Amino acid sequence: MADFGITQRKSEHLQIVAHGDVVHRGSTLLEDVHLLHDAVPEVNVADVDLTTPFFGKTLSAPLMITSMTGGAEKAGELNRGLASVSGRTGIAFAVGSQRVMLRHPETVADFAVREQIGAEGVLLGNLGAVQLLEVAPGKAAELVKAIDGDGLCVHLNIAQELVQVEGNRDFAGILDALKRVLDELDGRVLVKETGAGLSPKALEKLHSIGVPYIDVSGAGGTSWTKVESQRKSNEELRRTGEVLADWGVPTAFSVITARRTFKDEAVIIASGGIEDGLDAARSLALGADLVGFARSALLPFLQGEEQAAEQFVRDVIRELTAALVLTGCTKPRQLRTAPRIIDGRLASWLASFGWMEGENL
Repeated sequence: MADFGITQRKSEHLQIVAHGDVVHRGSTLLEDVHLLHDAVPEVNVADVDLTTPFFGKTLSAPLMITSMTGGAEKAGELNRGLASVSGRTGIAFAVGSQRVMLRHPETVADFAVREQIGAEGVLLGNLGAVQLLEVAPGKAAELVKAIDGDGLCVHLNIAQELVQVEGNRDFAGILDALKRVLDELDGRVLVKETGAGLSPKALEKLHSIGVPYIDVSGAGGTSWTKVESQRKSNEELRRTGEVLADWGVPTAFSVITARRTFKDEAVIIASGGIEDGLDAARSLALGADLVGFARSALLPFLQGEEQAAEQFVRDVIRELTAALVLTGCTKPRQLRTAPRIIDGRLASWLASFGWMEGENL
């Protein structure tokens, strides 16, 4: 049986994310990115090509259902259902945290969803960076192999850990642990935040060890400090979670910073508050290679099972295609050079770092 403490916490997380007030009160700042309309695009919709390379395979669109939490009774159902959606739509999928598998390998069936996503689908495992500090060398690679995965997501959730009763408090050594896992998995590692974004300083650290895949998971979507503040907790940590409810670096700024830092040395995934195909187009224009979403796919799944979640993905694909046509583009990467205006708070964030409005962002 799975560890009751972990699975109970994951169940609470799922219930709060599905039904609670968990959205960051700030913004992704993607609304400050205005792609300019081309009334004479000279583009045939049939010529739009969304295919995107990722982890040595080819996706039908630059999209990914990112890692989610789930209790013992829901983890398998979520992973199988959303992997099936990913397989039918040709997008990437990452399972929820495999931490429970470290203590209970018999739970592998809840994460082994290769059959659902298909041989050509991109399937990623998932483990917290703080867990890398606790496991023996080679263990993370075993988790990937156990589910026939293409790689591993390592999630950074320091803010959440700090406001969680059961959370870690020692984060020294994470970079060394990441370097070890990069070697063990021959670079098949995606390092991701969990809704608090990645700052220039954090990105420089990840760049220094050669991380090849980065998911910024910026602020503006689900706030995990806010989620933790709604769990049964002691008063001090509940208060801290409320104070830090809107902590983080907005998604749009994180994407720009990641591309500036890594240039073409890494695949950049934009996630954190992505709601539709226009958010996806704006993210790609800022420098992302892929766009990820979690809660936006989870909610329709919980409300209508697989069909509703699949319809959400197909809606995003259709909206993204429309945005490409309306900017005269036929491929996602062309959005990087599409005319745009950046204003509002995002322009202020950029100015604070001395980044000029006229630069190619």
